[in-house]
Amino acid sequence: MQIEIVGAGPGGLHFAALMKRHNPSHKITVYERNPRHATWGFGVVFSDRALEFLRKDDEALFQHLNPHLESWPEITIVHNDTRIPIAGNGFASIGRLELLTLLYDYVEQLGVNIVFDTEITKLSQLGDADLIVGANGAASWIRSENEAAFGTTTDWRPNKFIWYGTSKAFNSLTLTFRETAAGVFCAHHYRYKPDMSTFLVEVEEATWRRAGFDSMSPEDTIAYCEKVFAKDLEGHPIVSNHSYWRNFPVIWNERWSSSNVVLLGDALRTAHFSIGSGTRLAMEDAIALFKALVEKNNDIRSGLQRFQELRLPPMRKIWQAANTSIAWYEKMDELVPKLSPIEFAYSYMTRTGRIDHAEMRKQDPKLAAAFEALHPEMVNQ
Repeated sequence: MQIEIVGAGPGGLHFAALMKRHNPSHKITVYERNPRHATWGFGVVFSDRALEFLRKDDEALFQHLNPHLESWPEITIVHNDTRIPIAGNGFASIGRLELLTLLYDYVEQLGVNIVFDTEITKLSQLGDADLIVGANGAASWIRSENEAAFGTTTDWRPNKFIWYGTSKAFNSLTLTFRETAAGVFCAHHYRYKPDMSTFLVEVEEATWRRAGFDSMSPEDTIAYCEKVFAKDLEGHPIVSNHSYWRNFPVIWNERWSSSNVVLLGDALRTAHFSIGSGTRLAMEDAIALFKALVEKNNDIRSGLQRFQELRLPPMRKIWQAANTSIAWYEKMDELVPKLSPIEFAYSYMTRTGRIDHAEMRKQDPKLAAAFEALHPEMVNQ
């Protein structure tokens, strides 16, 4: 089978590896518009549950990646100057470029051809492919030029975020919320190698405007954020990598394929970074597509239909949880001043509805007990 994949991100690369390892006779080419050593952003994060899925479905890739991961057993919520560690939330992270480099090496060793510095702008460039995989991200032209065929909806959310890094190495995945005269600032930060961390800043749109970011230079924006989070950065600088303010697009497609073209990862659907599942979802898409095609003996039409049948139920749950999480962050300016540190941390942990009080007791008895002390009515729940 001839497979052409547009986009050398984790989802497209993982699918290529699975198919090539299963049947080395497949002719698989991955096209990437960027140079081999270029990438946006800083680090990516996996929950411990996400790593378990990878270990279960692709032990060889898990062993290839695992030695390069930074890991920690808890997350931390910072409510102004109060730090609340929360147990039962293991995570691991890796630099995005390092992850991609490891994946490049992995798939090339299997015989997959990756073509860098090549912009595919129309499907006719891909020749007589049996299968075309659109794994080219949230801004996928394959999807946007065929929205009617895929049944695409896009909802641009109002919060603003900017993806930075810093040389401050944090000890856990941390969500820091700080009140300022302009409004509440949130930093999502975690170490992805011994001397670097991702440092993503998020604010409500009204806060963004009050701070003057709409007319502020990149250098002044960094200085402003360094001042807001001075206590957390401890003198370390914020680092930009073509960083700019963005809004998050909530993307959904009713139909995941059209003819012999199928979408994967953020091209298929986006999940807000607050649940740390974007890379996981893309790689799970790859596994499900691979399994569906194998089950249907590489019959494209029935295999793509089976892919959506297999993947839709679990993926929709995570996607809906991510959207509920977005709505919670869009109320930061209300929640941070109103809630005590314990109440705020509890609200964060239960924000998506996937964790109730009984589960909170199991996951972090100390936080549950502290919340019950403030809300005795919860003791018997």
